[in-house]
Amino acid sequence: MKLVVFGLTISSSWGNGHATIWRGLVTALARRGHSVTFFERDLPYYAPHRHFLEVPGGQLRLYRDWEDALPRARSELSECDVAMVTSYCPDGEAAGELVASSRAPVKAFYDMDTPVTVERARQGLAVEYLGPRGLADYDLVLSFTGGEALTALRDILGARRTATLYGSVDPAVHHPVAPQDNYRSDLSYLGTYAANRQHALEALFLTPARRLPERKFLIGGAQYPSDFPWLANVFFVRHLPPGEHPAFYCSSPLTLNVTRAPMAAMGWCPSGRLFEAAACGAPVLSDDWEGIETFFRPGEEILVARTADEAVDALSRTPDELRRIGRAARERALSDHTADARAQQLVQALEQEV
Repeated sequence: MKLVVFGLTISSSWGNGHATIWRGLVTALARRGHSVTFFERDLPYYAPHRHFLEVPGGQLRLYRDWEDALPRARSELSECDVAMVTSYCPDGEAAGELVASSRAPVKAFYDMDTPVTVERARQGLAVEYLGPRGLADYDLVLSFTGGEALTALRDILGARRTATLYGSVDPAVHHPVAPQDNYRSDLSYLGTYAANRQHALEALFLTPARRLPERKFLIGGAQYPSDFPWLANVFFVRHLPPGEHPAFYCSSPLTLNVTRAPMAAMGWCPSGRLFEAAACGAPVLSDDWEGIETFFRPGEEILVARTADEAVDALSRTPDELRRIGRAARERALSDHTADARAQQLVQALEQEV
């Protein structure tokens, strides 16, 4: 298959989780003989943080504005098998109209932010990456979130057929490595700042840090505001490229996964970071949401906390216990949650539309 994708970014992982997922997918698809042409607007805040400029077996098409992209986009769509638009594509509405008017055999939308999409639609607000017809013009809508999200995409936004395509991990990028002193801590957390994650971050990270002043806590990410409630034992590492993620995860006995509130409320919402840490053999402490046991077994492959007390209890686990959980998580990630597994699921879903 030849896929043409209009997305947020694949070139830069700064401040977003889309790029790492897409890098793994395009690499896995290339191993199966498929190709991806990825159209990405050349945004100034991604430009200084680009680490992926060559798409294996395919092409990256950076463009200044939509008019600049149109001639090439029309040409690529005229000879593709699948045309796809993703959530948060800066030109999502225009790209959707172009795809709808094209002769692409399969027209798909990949919502990597389904709870945001659904929440805005429920409130009657515009979804900037969708046009007035919502999802009605797509043959297939893929969702990063399962459960009731799939029903909402159909009932509220007119999706004709839906399927899940959860996050994944590329084991060639995320795997166990030796700890690094500059990332050592007792509890680490890797994630872009988001106001709708702050309540859970307060309960599962900052409150434990206050209670355990002798322990070291480390945050890695981007876009943290000046008024973030930093503590004396909470340290910060600015944006890390994916190549540094394994060292970050492997340098603490426990790493935290926190889900955006709308996603946690909807359930069935594993983040890419969850799979990354697990593939690195890092024991993961996660917030709770419906369906989490489908991806990792609580108490055996992952630890789950709903309160600060439960987070502190997790930090009291022995090193042997935590290492055992980390090994089990890695085994599960490699068996069920790799980019190869998701690429196969993607191809199967698309072939049903041909």
